[in-house]
Amino acid sequence: MRKIIGFTAIAAGLLLAGCNTVQGVGRDVSSVGQTVTKAAK
Repeated sequence: MRKIIGFTAIAAGLLLAGCNTVQGVGRDVSSVGQTVTKAAK
């Protein structure tokens, strides 16, 4: 039973870390897009 709980906790931690990473990449891409738009003007 403890192994299942431990595995679930690790999987949840990795999932949350993955979401934060994807969100960070989205912000970076958005920032680059805004910079390019400003440079084009």
